[in-house]
Amino acid sequence: MLQGAFGLLEAVDRAGEARLTQLATQSGLPKSTTYRLLEQLVELGAVQRCGTGYRMGPRMFRLGQEWQPHPGLRAAAREPVRRLAAVTGASVGISVLWEGRTLVIYWASGGDSALAPPRSGTPLPWFTAAGKVLVAGAHPTLPLDPLPAAWRREAAEIRDHGVAFDREEVAAGVCCVAVPLHSAGGAQVASLCVLTDPAQNLEHLADIVRLTGRAISAGLRGR
Repeated sequence: MLQGAFGLLEAVDRAGEARLTQLATQSGLPKSTTYRLLEQLVELGAVQRCGTGYRMGPRMFRLGQEWQPHPGLRAAAREPVRRLAAVTGASVGISVLWEGRTLVIYWASGGDSALAPPRSGTPLPWFTAAGKVLVAGAHPTLPLDPLPAAWRREAAEIRDHGVAFDREEVAAGVCCVAVPLHSAGGAQVASLCVLTDPAQNLEHLADIVRLTGRAISAGLRGR
């Protein structure tokens, strides 16, 4: 039952908003079971009924906002991320590796001129700057998609310099700079990423992002 409910929630999330028949098809559940589970999820506030369709409910949004991969990450990152967004005028985000994917968990915008960031919870390709930092510091046993032959050398450079770049490799007109965030034991728990345009001096921006990354890591260490 729980597996079916979570599969249904994932179908609702993918669709954004959908009717009963579409959700039954996408979740692989009988239509009667889908309806029963949807109505139970509506009562719990996990799903919201919208006319003849269903979409994600406010309770899931509230619970999702509280998730974090490491205790204290949101608290340690919130103010430094806000300041970095204000100083750079860019969109600044925190990402983690989750089940071998790069997952955005938090974004702050530096203003109306900032590039629009992806929605929190969006999985990103591994070759974004945020993904490169995370994969370069990942444990060797972590299951990942096949990586190109040149990756080993690039990963070593990322670890040596503590920064990764994306120079329009994912989207035209979008560049990124990312640095790792470390916990008290020195383990890499997330990446800090700034979205900017190609006119920005990425090397200069990297110095600013590194300083913010060190401040967040210090907060995770409790000092």
